[in-house]
Amino acid sequence: MAKIWRQTGWFSWWMVAYIMALFFCEDAWAQIRYSVQEEVNKGTVVGNIAKDLGIDLTVLTERRFRVVSGLKDPLFQISQNDGVLYLNQKIDREELCDKESVCLVNLKTVMENPLEVHYVEIEIVDVNDHSPRFPEEESRLEIVESAVPGVRFQLQAARDLDVGINSIQSYKLSQNEHFRLEVKDRGKDSKIPFLILQKQLDRETIKRHFLLLTASDGGKPPQIGAMNITVDVLDVNDNMPIFTKDVYSASIHENIPVGNVVIRVNATDLDDGANGEVVYSFGSNINNKIRNLFDLNEITGELTVKGLIDYEENNLFEIDVQASDKGVVPWRADSSVIVKVIDVNDNPPEIEVTSFSSTINEDSRPGTVVALIQLHDSDSDLNGKVVCSIEENISFKLVTTAQDTVYSLVNKAQLDREVQSQYNVIIMARDSGHPPLSSQKNITVHLSDINDNSPQFLQSPYFCYLSENNFPGSPIFSVTAVDRDQNENAVVTYHIWKDINSRNEFVSYLNINPDSGDIYALKSFDFETMKTFQFQVVAKDSGTPSLSSNVTVNVFILDQNDNAPLILSPVSTNGSTEGVVELSRNANAGHLVTKVRAYDPDIGYNGWLSFSLQQVTDPSLFGLERYTGEIRTLRPFIETDKVTHKLVVLVKDNGNISLSATATIVINAVEAKEAFASSDVKRSVKKEEENNITLYLMISLGSVSALFVFSIIGLIVMQCSKPPDYSSKYSRDSNCIDTSGNGTLCHSIQYRSGEKRYMLVGPRMSIGSTIVPGSNGNTLVVHEHSKRFSGENLSLHRLHHKDMI
Repeated sequence: MAKIWRQTGWFSWWMVAYIMALFFCEDAWAQIRYSVQEEVNKGTVVGNIAKDLGIDLTVLTERRFRVVSGLKDPLFQISQNDGVLYLNQKIDREELCDKESVCLVNLKTVMENPLEVHYVEIEIVDVNDHSPRFPEEESRLEIVESAVPGVRFQLQAARDLDVGINSIQSYKLSQNEHFRLEVKDRGKDSKIPFLILQKQLDRETIKRHFLLLTASDGGKPPQIGAMNITVDVLDVNDNMPIFTKDVYSASIHENIPVGNVVIRVNATDLDDGANGEVVYSFGSNINNKIRNLFDLNEITGELTVKGLIDYEENNLFEIDVQASDKGVVPWRADSSVIVKVIDVNDNPPEIEVTSFSSTINEDSRPGTVVALIQLHDSDSDLNGKVVCSIEENISFKLVTTAQDTVYSLVNKAQLDREVQSQYNVIIMARDSGHPPLSSQKNITVHLSDINDNSPQFLQSPYFCYLSENNFPGSPIFSVTAVDRDQNENAVVTYHIWKDINSRNEFVSYLNINPDSGDIYALKSFDFETMKTFQFQVVAKDSGTPSLSSNVTVNVFILDQNDNAPLILSPVSTNGSTEGVVELSRNANAGHLVTKVRAYDPDIGYNGWLSFSLQQVTDPSLFGLERYTGEIRTLRPFIETDKVTHKLVVLVKDNGNISLSATATIVINAVEAKEAFASSDVKRSVKKEEENNITLYLMISLGSVSALFVFSIIGLIVMQCSKPPDYSSKYSRDSNCIDTSGNGTLCHSIQYRSGEKRYMLVGPRMSIGSTIVPGSNGNTLVVHEHSKRFSGENLSLHRLHHKDMI
């Protein structure tokens, strides 16, 4: 039956140390000791470890209370029902610990959440289950009759696999007047019997003696082994070999190459001839293990290495050697060689990783334990002293524990999965030998994601260029935002920001797909009504709590050729596009008859107008300037020319699909006097009209000037009071009129990009501008010397009013 090993005094000190360790240590640990006899049945209870450590039985299963062992089939197990430590298999002490005086098994028990380590030491108590055995049941000795009393003969010792009191305790020799028994104690349960000659032998009286040697152990009851000894009395060979030393000593390094000489023993014999020739051999007590490791040259006495010497298996050898002559009755002498093995650093450190958590949260606080690391080195002294380390440039570090060979792997800094999602930690162990040996082990630590990143748009801001007259309900643009988080934390949805305090009415005309970010227009936009607007798109992830970001989308409406030219002149009182002109028949060739004026609300080529004659009474008499709309005479009138001439003028723009309008001009040819009278009448009427118009013109010019000044002031205030807005690339629509008096009207839109300013213009490409390739012919680069154009707006307005009058 198992029992807890306790001693008076020591046990009290141990309990105090245990309680203090539980109180002051973050990772609690304790050590307890039990004992159990060998050969007991599987399932035998060793002790109630939970009760002895004061552990609540209800948490054993939850905290996974278990024995940590590197063996496939561990010797001991813990019941998680009642905390009992029991045998998992039958134990043979002799197989487990060989001849060790104390057989100890060290166990490590672990509980999780929080981590708690306890060390258990179990002593395997020997039982007397082996009897002493001699290597041979019969032994034969040859002793010369001239041997003097006191001569010693080493006998083969018996072997008992048990230890302590159960090992061999005594030898006994059967009664004989010529011999007695002497036992030499070498420690470690090793007793060597010697046969001592106590009375001169007489071969003529007795030539053969029969002895019985018995060996008994200290068990209760004791067990006995016996060996028969036959002593043959030989004739005289009166000198025996003598060793130069009773005990030889030598030191060798482990892993010494096979064949190297350890030491040379020497013995001399004073006899002559064969009786004086000495041969060497191992003592009769040498076991097979030593015979496999060493070899003794029978002639030279050199002890050489035969097998691999390992310090970790045995660091000291005591080898019995014999020297015998070649006499008919050979003499033998005994000596010992003590070989001390010097440790060599030939075992790299071993790394054992326990309680490893392969995944931790990226927001884990610095100091969180990831794994426990235990080191072991089979070498001794400095060769077995191990230092553990990891790379310094990672976010983890090693922390020493109460035991020098146990380390904790913890994070030393805040972790970020988006910077690095996993860490390959290389654990390196290095001993202090010369040269040092090292080993390493790799573990991979994965970081689990938390929602710590908001969605980020690929652009900020976005620019959308939309052709007017778009189809309602069709997609016009798409925004994309990405989230560096993972899984649900990275799922992004979109919506358009609608501020109840904002007056941005265009937001109600838009819709967005919450999953794809595609933006749809719910109405058709008109360039002539609206040039640009902006709105906000919000991207939101699906984390808890969710994070979001927004971006500004600037929409620019692009012009399409959707307006036909508008005839401004001639216009009669009833609104028809037909005019009557009187022309003197004395007019010379090149005389300006009249001028057709037209306007197109579109811009660029869509508003660039050209004139042509669709119908003319006499093509040889009148001609039309293509770009100015001026009608001039091609030759003087002749008598055969008609009095009335009808011209139909076609005005069309230069769009891809051009639009057009027509104006009819009726020209009446009159004599010079009629023309002069008519002109006087018109002049008087015109003078009266001019008197009225002058007042209107002054009022108009004042209003326009005041409106212009207030507009400039308002624009400056708005620009200073709001953040930079890329939509300001476009300036307000302004009318531009050909100052040369050609009568062609146009629109222009100015915007800036980098160091250049661009202007979309109508029919005439003047003002020192150049066409930019790839701009569809509508985009002009305005040079610095053209900046005066903005200052000439007032004069252009005046010209426009003058032409209209």
